[in-house]
Amino acid sequence: MATGAIRGATQLDADTREHMLDRVAEMVTELMTVNDLSVDDFISVIFTATSDPVAEFPAYAARRLGFGDVPLICARELEIEGSMPRCVRMMAHVETDLPRADITHVYLHGAANLRRDLTKTRDVLGDD
Repeated sequence: MATGAIRGATQLDADTREHMLDRVAEMVTELMTVNDLSVDDFISVIFTATSDPVAEFPAYAARRLGFGDVPLICARELEIEGSMPRCVRMMAHVETDLPRADITHVYLHGAANLRRDLTKTRDVLGDD
């Protein structure tokens, strides 16, 4: 089995704990679904967030999905003028037989505008 990296991002509407947990869980679940992955396929996940969400750690949403023994870490995005606010990103390192060209990266809600060149998924809630 090969190792691959999969990216994802979502944008929060508000900085509340439940909203953070819901949006990150949605992103992780969608990434798993479209790439046919289970928790056991994950090697590690790096979550980053812009400086404006402070209500909860993004990694906690993954823990609630069963990622208890997967190494997870949270970090801050660079503060770049004009960058998207309330954005949470992830880079997951996984074991997969998918060729790199067949991996589907997941960008949801406002974050769908970040990398339309990488993502093959739709905005699951039709916000954009």
